[in-house]
Amino acid sequence: MDRPRHADDAGRAALKPHTIRMHDRDNVAIVANDGGLPPGTVLPGGLSLRDRVPQGHKVALVDIAAGTPVLRYGIPIGRAIQAIAAGSWVHERLLQMPAARGLEGLPIATGQAAPQPRLDGHTFEGYRNADGSVGTRNILAISTTVQCVAGVLDFALQRIRAELLPKFPNVDDVVGLEHGYGCGVAIDAPGAEIPIRTLRNISLNPNFGGEVMVVSLGCEKLQPERLMPPGSFAITPAEPAQALNVVRLQDDAHVGFMSMVDSILRQAEHHLERLDARRRETVPASELVVGVQCGGSDAFSGVTANPAVGFCTDLLVRAGASVMFSETTEVRDGIDQLTSRAATPEVAQRLIDEMAWYDAYLQRGKVDRSANTTPGNKQGGLSNIVEKAMGSIVKSGSAPISNVLSPGEKLGAKGLTYAATPASDFICGTLQLAAGMNLHVFTTGRGTPYGLAAVPVIKVATRSDLARRWHDLMDVNAGTIADGSATVEDVGWELFRLMLDVASGRKKTWAEHWKLHNALVLFNPAPVT
Repeated sequence: MDRPRHADDAGRAALKPHTIRMHDRDNVAIVANDGGLPPGTVLPGGLSLRDRVPQGHKVALVDIAAGTPVLRYGIPIGRAIQAIAAGSWVHERLLQMPAARGLEGLPIATGQAAPQPRLDGHTFEGYRNADGSVGTRNILAISTTVQCVAGVLDFALQRIRAELLPKFPNVDDVVGLEHGYGCGVAIDAPGAEIPIRTLRNISLNPNFGGEVMVVSLGCEKLQPERLMPPGSFAITPAEPAQALNVVRLQDDAHVGFMSMVDSILRQAEHHLERLDARRRETVPASELVVGVQCGGSDAFSGVTANPAVGFCTDLLVRAGASVMFSETTEVRDGIDQLTSRAATPEVAQRLIDEMAWYDAYLQRGKVDRSANTTPGNKQGGLSNIVEKAMGSIVKSGSAPISNVLSPGEKLGAKGLTYAATPASDFICGTLQLAAGMNLHVFTTGRGTPYGLAAVPVIKVATRSDLARRWHDLMDVNAGTIADGSATVEDVGWELFRLMLDVASGRKKTWAEHWKLHNALVLFNPAPVT
């Protein structure tokens, strides 16, 4: 990677032409300067720009003939549809995207990195649960079976926060697990198991302390007993068969709106009393369950934030923790990298199966993986999904992939896991919650105020300009890597230490500070009736 020569001169270096080339084979580089560079700018190697090149966008380093591969990250991100002269702006309209890599003949468990030494001695203060899991927050979650009850529950939540939470200072919050599922759906169709198990497993997230409370309408298809079957949860080992606590709004006992609300408050108070008795205790960093994700990506995502997260991912795995990476369409073009890193042939086959399932899902909708990229991605310099995928996949670091989850499944393994999800920010976050994450890391280049009510979300900016403008929304500035004032390793360690502080409750993320919470969005591939 080309950088300013003097790391302590990053301010003056920003005024000089600054490009970043990711691999020796690359015939393009991206412009790092804020605001881009005008035509006529002479780059450090003597090349003169023929066009204005926006920040994050690619410039041809050599003449590229029509039909020739354009290389970034050392791989073809497309073929030139016309001759591109050295010094020209290389954008998506000049590239023909490569076909997706086939799922046959892939390298299987052949490219694992050498084992790294275990990282011991790191701890955080967490809430130990009866099932052995650990929460980073102490939250009462109230599940719902259908969207119909959302308004009533929201009214009740406002009263709980105003009237009950002050009585229970050790409880961080109360949240409603509101969603758009539950009725008007083909609930027995193939694929319907995904949203149902997602909702069930979210209810059992470690940050909720094993307390399960459900608000139901009464007539919906997703009945409470189907959402939470007998034996699917327990408050303590001594109470393995606790009855499900359900408030049904259609019950005859409810006469008037306030009767429903008062019933929710009465039941919530019992759960709050138990949660309030819990205390943080010192636990090893191996109890972290971290979901990593990106959104509002740009060309810097694969240069700064995602490599730093990848370095931190390796630290977490070395510490014995669990890390999930996801976003099927954003790793699909690197499937050969993933199958080669699989810990076993069986894990490699699971990866292939998940990709094949999603290929078929997209085909049913008559789209392909190229539907993933957004206008903002392209404005940020990403030409297509291949380029985006190469920058996204580096969040997973270099550790062997030891486990694969299907959508909505609960994680039961340490190490690095591929949790198959759509790339949609909200759906991915929802599915990682269901898998059991207790801490979330989210990288962004274009900027997003994304947050989740159930877990702390640490947001990492890819560019210093974004971190400056959104200073009270971004938690980590990885743009210092591009500026030359920090290394990938520096930011990776900064993120690791911040994770332990946030998990312990010693620090709050900006999303927590402002209470910025996105809605849960379920992945439902089954028909809506």
